[in-house]
Amino acid sequence: MSRFNKLAFAFTLTAAAALPVTVNAETRVTYKSAKSTSSYYQMGVQLAEAVKKGSGGNIILTVEESQGSVQNVKEAASRGGNYVFTTPPVLVKLAQAGKKMFEPKNAKFDEIRGLFPIPSLTMHFVVRQDSGVSDFAGLNGKTFLIGKGSFGAREAAKYIKLFGLEGKVKLAEVELSSAVSALKNKQIDGFATAGSYPAPNVLEAAASTPVNVLSLSDEQFAMTKRDKLTIPAGTYAGVDKNVTTTTLPVMAYTNTAMDEATAYELTKTYWEGKAGMGETAKWWNGVTPEYLSAMVGKLHPGALKYYDEKAIKVPDTLR
Repeated sequence: MSRFNKLAFAFTLTAAAALPVTVNAETRVTYKSAKSTSSYYQMGVQLAEAVKKGSGGNIILTVEESQGSVQNVKEAASRGGNYVFTTPPVLVKLAQAGKKMFEPKNAKFDEIRGLFPIPSLTMHFVVRQDSGVSDFAGLNGKTFLIGKGSFGAREAAKYIKLFGLEGKVKLAEVELSSAVSALKNKQIDGFATAGSYPAPNVLEAAASTPVNVLSLSDEQFAMTKRDKLTIPAGTYAGVDKNVTTTTLPVMAYTNTAMDEATAYELTKTYWEGKAGMGETAKWWNGVTPEYLSAMVGKLHPGALKYYDEKAIKVPDTLR
């Protein structure tokens, strides 16, 4: 190589080293939500948009349909680090204890870590107005759809048993996704669904069929041992009375395989984007950091870093 060529080669190396290095910083995260007809799936879509915008495109959330919270938790034992899922905290408690549907105990469930709360789950018991059903006792002899596999289905089955209706209600053996059309075609008298109000499938049902949404009595509410919530009159077309029902907290979780930077950025963009999401969907507006008190397990270190930076009070049990 000539002296001139050596100098040119050296100059090229030096210039190349001075150039900015372009790195693809995009991180892809799977967000395991709920059935595509549910409010929680819609929340996932909204959250994906907020995270993409808030992270400047560095984090891409892919919303994945699910059969329900039980499936979400079970998959946490086999999914990788960029897996986020939603569930009522009680299921994480059962999973980490290896009880009920999570028997026998799987040590991988101990690696579940919390990120942030999302809108609470609200039970809806919807009936056609022409069914003549005005309370739970009226479901005796009726055909009712609760779906299967989801937390909402299990919760509805629990209430049917608690209220003395087990074996008296004909449970339709079809998926919850068929509820609106089945109600409209009078194949069922009603259906149960769980999702933050206003729930999309209840909105759709009320728009095409006159419906009632059943209220729990004080005695029935006490039996459930859940928190009480009032759905305001007028939330659904034709439902002109307040509806008393139950609610459960819901959280977004991941596992210890997620790196701290990703967990931090997810938590940060969630809270910073929540107000914007609330402008288009009111169910976000009620969520506050105080909801963390209902979380089970431990927070992910990346999420905890954000809360500590913002001086957000975190229960000692989550640290």
